[in-house]
Amino acid sequence: MEDTKVVNDIKKILNKIRPYLNSEGGDLEFIKFEDGIVYVKMLGACVDCGALDSTLKDGIEALLVENIPEVIEVRNVSEEI
Repeated sequence: MEDTKVVNDIKKILNKIRPYLNSEGGDLEFIKFEDGIVYVKMLGACVDCGALDSTLKDGIEALLVENIPEVIEVRNVSEEI
């Protein structure tokens, strides 16, 4: 299945980002990939961080869109969907 490879690629990149988030007291959880959108749940210090939108869009989204053609956007979810 095509999506399985894409999801694995997404998770690999998220795992490379994770140590940076952990060093700031935060983390993220991959929720799902659907219709070109990666859904993640920001955890720990990331939840209340003033730089959350910047981290999400300028960091995580930019990296995923640049490296995985199927990804068009990254969205943070505040609860499980």
